Amino acid sequence: MKIAVEGCSHGALDAIYQYLRDLEARHNYIVDLLLMCGDFQAIRNHRDMQCMAVPQKYRQLGDFHKYYTGERTAPVLTIVIGGNHEASNYMSELYHGGWLAPNIYFLGHAGCVQVNGIRIAGASGIFKSNDFSLGLYERLPYDHGSMRSIYHIREFNVRRLSLVREFYCLPPDIFLSHDWPQFIERHGDTQGLLRRKPFFRQDVQTGNLGSPPLMGLLRTLKPKWWFSAHLHVRFEATVQHEQSDTGSNSPSTTSPPQNPDEIAIADDDFDAAEPQSSPIEVPRPKTASHNPDEITLEEEEEEVIQSPPVAYRPRSSVTNFLALDKCLPKREFMEVIDMPTTSDEFAMPGQRCMPKLTFDPEWLAISRAFHPFFSTRRRQADYPDEATARAKVAEEMEWVKSNVHNNETNSSDAPLPGIRSILDCQTFVQSAPGPGSEGAQKNQQPPWYTNPQTAAFCDMLDIQNMIDFSSDNRA
Repeated sequence: MKIAVEGCSHGALDAIYQYLRDLEARHNYIVDLLLMCGDFQAIRNHRDMQCMAVPQKYRQLGDFHKYYTGERTAPVLTIVIGGNHEASNYMSELYHGGWLAPNIYFLGHAGCVQVNGIRIAGASGIFKSNDFSLGLYERLPYDHGSMRSIYHIREFNVRRLSLVREFYCLPPDIFLSHDWPQFIERHGDTQGLLRRKPFFRQDVQTGNLGSPPLMGLLRTLKPKWWFSAHLHVRFEATVQHEQSDTGSNSPSTTSPPQNPDEIAIADDDFDAAEPQSSPIEVPRPKTASHNPDEITLEEEEEEVIQSPPVAYRPRSSVTNFLALDKCLPKREFMEVIDMPTTSDEFAMPGQRCMPKLTFDPEWLAISRAFHPFFSTRRRQADYPDEATARAKVAEEMEWVKSNVHNNETNSSDAPLPGIRSILDCQTFVQSAPGPGSEGAQKNQQPPWYTNPQTAAFCDMLDIQNMIDFSSDNRA
């Protein structure tokens, strides 16, 4: 199964899908799945633009509305996460994940799904220490602060994602984030990165490049692939994990491998080793002297050479990290990898593999286990200790296996207990009007729309829909 991965989209869906078609024609293969690493910009109309944290001159409709209204259809199943330049109101409607448009699925603020058995997990947004421990308190209309804080990743989601290997005792195959994990540059060609992006030097020297909680997740989950975007540059790194720890949930205690290209850090006040954390006790980083919270959207001038068309699956004791650029000419914004699946045996040569998008039962169990701790106020409730959290997920896993199933049960290849097709639960619906139908108040933020896909997800898990902000349903 061939999977394409794209960096920052910035609303350029037409160009991205055309580039994908060109890749297929040039290399004579067919891509079965497209993953996008944030700044997707799912803007449905002009009022959605007022909920996007970018300078006014960069607020443009982009291409998404054509896919939202049905004028165009995504040619390949597309899975996306959110970044820091989004119509955050729409992505908040689908907090638990859902179809942004036909054939375009949003993983949610955090989530994990399966495509033909391949586990794909992801975290939306970027890290900001001031907002990390807060609940999801933001409400429309957003002010200057809440329009930005809403895309800052929360501890609640990091804790949930840290448990995505309990039941299977296997890591996700792929993890998507917009932000980079902190210190990831030390596992690759640091000098080459700084030659291309010299203004990263201070953050690299002070340990402020990237997200501390994401590095904790990388060390805990040990996914085979980790893809990011955000910093508008292609960068590769390889993180080695202890072989004996591959099936364990405790994070590796090894220090970063020696890198001949690593820059010397002269400031003795900063520890050159990566901070370690348990899966539940997420890191509490010190405040960064500079965090690239708002990446400039100015066009950069350097040109790059196109990367090889296909990379291959790494060993499970290694996480291959790849950051990708934004969609512009002569930029390295897309990569294609091969991931073997059992469905490959039934794929006809020259035909696209039929991807089966299903809920991940372990993520459903985690969603139920942590639902009592989901806060929609600024104050976040205290979390359970690690042992209690794991026991609760195991308990909820039994509930999922007993209660989550497809409505259609006559199929000869019935899925395993707890595996349910997403389309069997969530179907795309236009919750807001398309451009031209939003009324005369185009320069004002829209009202809140309660999305039926979120209601369907909550009904499936028999949990309260806390995302119904039409009644300001806070807890």
